[in-house]
Order: sequence, then structure tokens, then C-alpha cells
Amino acid sequence: MDAARLKQSWALVAANGDQVPLYFYSTLFLAYPETRQMFPTNMAGQRDRLVTALGHIVSHVDEVDQLVGFLQDLGADHRKFAVRAEHYPAVGEALLATLRHFLGEAWTDELAQDWAAAYGLVSQVMMDAAQAAEAVNPPWWVAEILAHERRAFDVAVLTVRPQYLLPFTPGQSIGVSHPAVRSWRYYSPANAPRADGTLELHVRAAPGGAVSSRLVYGCAVGDQIHLAAPVGDRLTLWSAGSSDLLLLAGGTGWAPVKALVEQVAAEGSGRRVALYVGARSRSEFYDTDAVDKLAASHPWLSVTYVVGSDVRRPGEFMQVADRALADGDWRSRHVYVCGSDEMVGHSVAALTKAGYHAGQLHHEGFGKQWYGPAWRTVTAPEDSGGVR
Repeated sequence: MDAARLKQSWALVAANGDQVPLYFYSTLFLAYPETRQMFPTNMAGQRDRLVTALGHIVSHVDEVDQLVGFLQDLGADHRKFAVRAEHYPAVGEALLATLRHFLGEAWTDELAQDWAAAYGLVSQVMMDAAQAAEAVNPPWWVAEILAHERRAFDVAVLTVRPQYLLPFTPGQSIGVSHPAVRSWRYYSPANAPRADGTLELHVRAAPGGAVSSRLVYGCAVGDQIHLAAPVGDRLTLWSAGSSDLLLLAGGTGWAPVKALVEQVAAEGSGRRVALYVGARSRSEFYDTDAVDKLAASHPWLSVTYVVGSDVRRPGEFMQVADRALADGDWRSRHVYVCGSDEMVGHSVAALTKAGYHAGQLHHEGFGKQWYGPAWRTVTAPEDSGGVR
């Protein structure tokens, strides 16, 4: 298997843009129509994720150690789409047909053998991981909605109870779907693990978002939703040791930050925590009762609200990180940032410029990513989890 040849051929194919996933899925669904039900009605986002995932796999095809972990996570995660071992040959057939179509005369017997071998390895690792995961976790958990509170026109706070305990670490995210929607969206629980197993989800309806819109506008107490296994470690506290913390939250990015505060309280470690909670306007602070209760209960926690737009500063916008930097020198602390891509990007840039090093800055990845768990550790809009 020639890794350089695989990378070069994929670069030629990927240059065709949206036509690649369009051809792939058309080929797959025509040859194997039963696979169509595993995918969302709107395939636009799915097309992006396919190209991104394939690009990541091919670019690391000669770095086996890095690639295996990624594929194992992806294989285990695919169970929530009802993907079974018998589906992998169908996907491989459609993939080879797509490559052959776009490469034209550049498609040789040697290249076909390389791609067949590469896909064989990829699919085997994913199938083995899926089988191993069956002994640990179900493909998904069924959860009942115990409470559904509309905190703003486009924001809801849900309390849900899985039928079986769903273990997670504060800062991780879980996949969420509705039985009527063949899509998944990742949300970070807004609580540390509870004795009763309930989870608190903060959901903002994204424009055109099938999952988030259903959760905000189309769900009620007593309804059931599906939850997938937790993923990601970028926002967990393990890498911060026992250091004091600076927490920066924007919008519903407050959810995982809230879970971190609860974890610190449960640990009783005595570390100091400075929390900055930002919103574009005062009316968008949707969880102030919980924030204020935490501040009143824990003397080691200081809370500062940051309003982006202020009538007294027309044309100006105050960023959460800028306010924190103006208030003090936090370079002895680990910093956790969660919010929109814009908010996180600005915060990281501002903190880096101010002398904070990469090892003390913790945040999620930027930009679109596919539905699998690796979006947390690789580089995110509806169905990927990064927009807050």
C-alpha cells in the first residue's frame, strides 16, 4: 500500500468539491437503498462530514498510531446510526466507484489495490471497535424529559433521565437525537454526575437545525430522546491538575463550564475559580439564578457578568476575555473557554498575545466537523457540537 499514492489521488478527487459526496451517496443509495434510512433527510451537512473524515484518514494513513484511535472511536460511535458489519462492504464498493469516477484515466489497477487494502484496514478496525463497544455501552440510551424550560425564544433548558446510568466526566459532550430526526447533535451536560443519573442540557435552536429546533420548540415533559456515549477530553479538568482556574463562558457555552464548577465543589479541593459569563445583551443571561446560587454557596468562586453590547458604548463590543484580562493577571491559572467559534477564537488569540501558553488554554475545536466523536480532538454548526 503506497501512502504517497493514496494521498495524491485523494487530493485530485477532493478538488471536485461537493460533487464527490453527491456521487458517493447517490451510488450507495441506488445500489443499497436500505442504507438511506440511516442518514438524515437533509444530506447537506453529511456531505461535508464525509469529505472531512476521509481527508483526515488519508492524510494520516502513514501514521498508524494516530489513525487507529480515531478509527476505533469512529467505529464505536457509528453504532448509534444502526451501522452493522454487513454495511461496510457496501460503503467500500461505493467509495471505490466514486474514486474511479473522478480519477478517470488516473485510476489504475495498482491504485485500486491500494485503496481496497486501505479501506479493508479502516473497516476492520472500525468493526472490531464497534464489537468491543457492545460489551461496554449500548448504541444509545433512551432518556425521558423530566423538565423543559424555555429560558428565551431560542433557548431551552432540559432535564432528562436515561433509562440506564450514562457515565460521563464534566466537560465531555454526549450525542443527542430525537426519534423523529435522523441526526445527532453534541451537547455538554450542564452538571457534574448526579446520584439520580439525570442530565441538564442547555440548547439553543440553530437556524435550520433539525435536532436543536426539535429540542427547543417540539419537545415536552414526558417525551423521549436518545443519548449517545460521552466524547472528548479537551474541557475536562484532568490536565489542569490542582491549579486555580479562570473560566470564560459565552452563551450556552456556560453549560460545560457550569459542570466544571460543580465538579470543583464536589472535589472540595480548595482551588480558586474566577468565572466570567458573557452574553450579547443583559436579556440573554438565561441561567443567572443558577450562577448566583453557585457564587453565594462557594467563597472560592468569583463571578463577573460581561455584557457585550452596552447603550453607553455605542459601536463597541466587550469580549469576555478582554474584560478578564483587564481585571487581572491570571497567568498562574489554567483557562477554560467555551462559547461560539468567534468567542473562543478571540479569547485564545487575546490570551496568547497576553503571554498565556498553549498548555494552560483549554477549549474545543473550531469549525465544521463530522458526526463522529473525533471532532472534539481534531480541529462546529448543527450536528457537530461546536456552536453555542
